[in-house]
Formats: sequence, structure tokens, C-alpha cells
Amino acid sequence: MSTPTTQRKLFCFGMGYVAQALGRRLGATTVIVGTGRHAGADPSRVVFDGAQPSPQVAAGLRGATHVLLSIPPLPAGDPALLHHSADLAALTTLRWIGYLSTVGVYGDAGGAWVDEDSPIRPMSERGRRRAEAEVTWRRFGREHGVSVQIFRLPGIYGPGRSAIDAVRDGSARRIIKSGQVFNRCHVDDIAAALALAMAFAETDAQCPYDTFNIADDEPAPPQDVIAYAAQRLNGPLPPEVPFEAANLSEMGASFYRESKRVRNHRAKAVFGWAPSFPTYREGLDDIASQP
Repeated sequence: MSTPTTQRKLFCFGMGYVAQALGRRLGATTVIVGTGRHAGADPSRVVFDGAQPSPQVAAGLRGATHVLLSIPPLPAGDPALLHHSADLAALTTLRWIGYLSTVGVYGDAGGAWVDEDSPIRPMSERGRRRAEAEVTWRRFGREHGVSVQIFRLPGIYGPGRSAIDAVRDGSARRIIKSGQVFNRCHVDDIAAALALAMAFAETDAQCPYDTFNIADDEPAPPQDVIAYAAQRLNGPLPPEVPFEAANLSEMGASFYRESKRVRNHRAKAVFGWAPSFPTYREGLDDIASQP
């Protein structure tokens, strides 16, 4: 499954926020096909609802050299493996599979530092499903002789999805929970790391690791991020709200049930990755400066 090819083709199971940023970074160097739940005008988008096999996916996978997976796992497992493992196994062109996981697989560290060798102790159902999917994708890679790399991501932000946007639209709150701290990462920095990993897979070098944390350099209390965004926009400080009274969604609350600081040294050492937005300040400054 590792026959070199001259044409790079990336197939994305889930053409979401990160995959779109990766597509912009790769540009004309790569043919990109991605899945969505509904058909659209874009001929590079194919329909896949995760509930059943898709003939469009089977056709779109042909000739793929790289595959990126970002669709959340179902209770029964990862949708791509459930419905298209045979199509993936049959690819003679495939060089690399990248799986977007979550730092939530580490669970709560009480604010301590974690790295890729830290124990896996997911607390949420979302974290447990991701941890199980990591195992199944590694197994697939071993069985079919293809490089599978896991990328554990923290909270993702960027244009349209940031504290700057929340302050601008009036929805920002400084939610306070004592001792709470976590990382985040700008979507463009995630895309940069993935592009470097794809390029590395095209070399003859043997990657010594299969799991990477892609996070910023400065874990911080979430209320500090909101306060900085308000300051950057010369606006009033959003109100403080105790965590217990915040009435967050299940997804939002899950971030506050776990406190940890995530090390990102491995991606820097192996791929030469250096985040353009090493802290939330640089990232928010860039977003605020955009029209």
C-alpha cells in the first residue's frame, strides 16, 4: 500500500473547519475530495452520512494517496472503518492516514502537564469513543502496512470561531472555575502540522511516533482569553459567570470538567512544526485585524 505516486490526492472523511483550512494550505499541489451529508455544487464534495456505505465515497477514494479522518465516532465505531474499510484496504496508492482525535483522551490531569506518553483516561463519552477509534485505526495501519498518525487536538479556534467573534456578537462570558486551564490551537496551525506530516510520509524516512499533540504553547484560563479579546477590541469586559451557573451545553461543559496543560514538543521535533500563533494573543490579534 505504499507505492509512490506522482499525483497527491487527499480524501477527507468530513470536510469541516480543519479539513477546509488544510485544503487552503495545500492549494493546487493536491487534488482534494471530501465528504458532506448533502450534495452541493462543489464537484469535489461527495455524500456520506456515516450511517451506510456510499458509492460516491468508494469512487472518490480511488487513487487517494492521503486520507484525513475527522468524523466523530459512533457508538458502534468509526464510520469510515465501519463502511469503507475494504475500500481503504484495497488502495495501492495510499501513503498516509491522519486521524483527528482529542486531548480529551487524557481526561483530567488537575492542571498538570501531559504529553503523548501520558496515560489515557478519558472521562467523557466523546473522549472514550475517540480513544477506541485511535486503537482501531492503529490496528488497521498495522494490518495493511500503511502509516497511521493520530493528532490529538484541544479547543480549535480561528476566524468565525473565536473569542473575538464572541465579544463582537455579545455572547462572550468569562466563565470562572477555580484552577481551570486548558490549551487551544488556531486552525491554521493545525493545518500546517497536518501538511508537514503529509509531506513527511512522502519521504523515505521512518517516523518514530504515531501520535502527536497539536496545541499552542500556553495553556490558559478561559476567562483570560475572553478578557484579552475584549481588550483587543477596546470593548467592555464581559461579565463573570460561575461555572455552576453557566448552563453550558454538554460539549462546552466537558471542557471545564478537565484541566490540563498539553505539551507539543513531539510535533516540533519530528516535523519541524512551529505554530504561527504560539499563544491565544497572537491568534486573537490576527483575527481582530481581519476585516
